[in-house]
Amino acid sequence: MSDSSWGAPPPAGQTGYWGPTEGGPVQGGDAPAGPAYDAPAAQQTRPMPIVPDVPAYGGDQDDTRGAARLSGPLFRDEPQPQYGTPAQYGTEPPYGERPSYEQPQQQPFEQRPQYGQQQSYGSQPQPPYGTPQPTPAPTPSPIQNPVPMPDAPQQTPAPQKKSAGRDLSAAIGVGVGLGVVIIASLFIVKAVFVGVIAVAVVVGLWELTSRLQERKEIKAPLVPLAVGGAAMVVAGYVRGAEGAWVAMALTALAVLVWRMTEPPEGYLKDVTAGVFAAFYVPFLATFVALMLTADDGPWRVLTFLLLTVVSDTGAYAVGWRFGKHKLAPRISPGKTREGLFGAVSFSMVVGALCMQFLIDGGHWWQGLLLGLAVAASATLGDLGESMIKRDLGIKDMGTLLPGHGGIMDRLDSLLPTAPVVWLLLVLFVGST
Repeated sequence: MSDSSWGAPPPAGQTGYWGPTEGGPVQGGDAPAGPAYDAPAAQQTRPMPIVPDVPAYGGDQDDTRGAARLSGPLFRDEPQPQYGTPAQYGTEPPYGERPSYEQPQQQPFEQRPQYGQQQSYGSQPQPPYGTPQPTPAPTPSPIQNPVPMPDAPQQTPAPQKKSAGRDLSAAIGVGVGLGVVIIASLFIVKAVFVGVIAVAVVVGLWELTSRLQERKEIKAPLVPLAVGGAAMVVAGYVRGAEGAWVAMALTALAVLVWRMTEPPEGYLKDVTAGVFAAFYVPFLATFVALMLTADDGPWRVLTFLLLTVVSDTGAYAVGWRFGKHKLAPRISPGKTREGLFGAVSFSMVVGALCMQFLIDGGHWWQGLLLGLAVAASATLGDLGESMIKRDLGIKDMGTLLPGHGGIMDRLDSLLPTAPVVWLLLVLFVGST
C-alpha cells in the first residue's frame, strides 16, 4: 500500500476492503475479522505521515539527534525491532534505556564513534554501549614515606693530616741559613754581629711603616726612623744603656721635626706611629747589643736566641699535636694552652742546661726561672704582633723570608724577650 492511497475511495470492484468512508469509520460488527483488520484496530489507526528516505547514520547529512521523531510500528502486525539490532530511524529503545546505534564500519581499520562519545585522533575504538568493560588495574599510589634503603658500604675517608699552614721545608732552610750567619758573626767578630742587628732593625722598620701606610694611611717617616734605629743599636753597644736612651730620645725628636715638612693633616697620628715604631723595633733590639758587651757576651746572646727559638718550637710542636683549648682565639686562633705548656717546658729545660754549662757563674735553677720568663715574654710578644696584624688586616708583615713571612714575623718574639733576658742575666751573674 502506497502512502498516496490513504483516504482514497475504494477501487472499483475491490472486495474485502474495509476502510474509512466519507461518513467516517465503519460502525458495527460487520467488518471482516482478521489479525490486521479487525474493527477495534481499524478504529485506532492513525494517518501515517510521509517520511522521506533517510540515509544511514554517519552520512553527509547533519545528524538528526535531538529532533522530534515518530516511534513505534506503523501497523500492529509489523514486528517490533529488538533493542541493539540495526533498525530504521524512528525506533525508540524501551523507556528508561539509553539509545545506541551500531554503525557498519566504513573502513576496516576505523570504527565510528557511538552516540554521545567523542573520538580523538589516534584513540582506540570503543565497544558498543552495554558491552562489559574490563576493570582497569588500580594504579599504585606513590609512597608517601619511603623506607630508606640501606646505603652501600662506603669507604671511610682517610683522616686528613694536620697542616702547618706554611712551607715547612722552606722555613727550615731559611732558619738554618740565618742561624749560620748569626753564629758565625757572633763568635768571629762582634762588630759584624752588631751590623747584622742594625740591618734587621732597618728592614723591620721598613716593613712596619709600609704596612701602616698601606692599611691605615699612616705615614710614619721612615728616614729618621731608619737612621735613628741603626744609631741606637750602635750606641747601645758602644756606650751602654745610657747611649741607647739618648739615641732613642734623639730619634723621637727627629721624627717630630721631619713630619713638619708636610701638611698638618694627620700629623698627630703620623708622629705617634713613628715614636711607637722607634721604641718597638730598634730600642728593644738594643738590649741584644747590651748583652754582647759582657765578657761572655756571645754565650749570653746564644742563650737568649736558643731559649726564644726553643719556646716557639715547643709551643708549635705540642700545640700542633695535642692542642685543643684555644689560648687567645680573638687574637691568635692558632695558639693553644697546650702549646703554651710545651713552650714553658722546653724553655725551662733548655734554660737550666744553658745556665749550667754556658754562662759563667750560672746555676741550673736560675735557668728554670729564666726559661719560664722567656716562655712568657715570647708568647706575649707573639700575641702583640698578632694584635697589630689583626688591626691591619694582614697575615704577615712581609714576604722577604720564604716560609716565615717578613723580618718582623721573626722578630715578634725576640724583641720583647731581649730586655727580659738582659735584666735576669744581670741579676743572676752581673753585667760583665
